[in-house]
Amino acid sequence: MAPRELYELRRRVLRAGRADAVVAHPADDAIGTLHFAGRLGAQIVVSASFFVAPGPREATHQLRYMATEPAVQGRGFGRRVLVVAETTLASVGVRRVWANARDSALGFYRACGWSVLEGSEHLSAETQIPHTVILKDLGPAPS
Repeated sequence: MAPRELYELRRRVLRAGRADAVVAHPADDAIGTLHFAGRLGAQIVVSASFFVAPGPREATHQLRYMATEPAVQGRGFGRRVLVVAETTLASVGVRRVWANARDSALGFYRACGWSVLEGSEHLSAETQIPHTVILKDLGPAPS
């Protein structure tokens, strides 16, 4: 998936549709970055991007720009995209992922098996919205 196909959804959902909002990331086209999307017909209704970004507790990939079209939230699209993404990442040897999750989405991530890193609450410099670091183990380390 080409990252530019996700920019409009990112802008609408994550940046309140602001025309001046930056939704491209410098590592969108970097080696190791993976983009996932869910479609309803021809429309992209969910996106998730994973960037190589070492994080807490040996996590190696960061989830960014997880966005679900408001009209389809609660219908399982986000969960399905995360399952595909996590399975894909695990298949290439990624063992732990992390994200700076909006506090308003913590219930969703917990229901998808992610854990909160206690004491990591912060205000996003980008959005000025409360966030918390979350983690998910994808599988055991290779023996």
